[in-house]
Amino acid sequence: MYLSVQLSYYPLAEDFKPVIQEVVKRLEATGLEVYPNRMSTHIFGEFDAVMAAISDVMKWSFEAYGKAVFTANFLEGDRRPKE
Repeated sequence: MYLSVQLSYYPLAEDFKPVIQEVVKRLEATGLEVYPNRMSTHIFGEFDAVMAAISDVMKWSFEAYGKAVFTANFLEGDRRPKE
């Protein structure tokens, strides 16, 4: 099953930009299709791979940087941008 996710990350830190960039970098390293923009990051791939990547990144974020807010929208199917 293919999954499309819109993920927003709000670290509760004063210097938040490098933290967000590190989260995006870790998501990109998973091999999934990852499209960051100014408000959120879109992630596309097989359900189990996407959910595992999000879980791993969330856990790492909490352990490395402490409190943060993640918001996500999940949609079954391929909602990648069409060119």
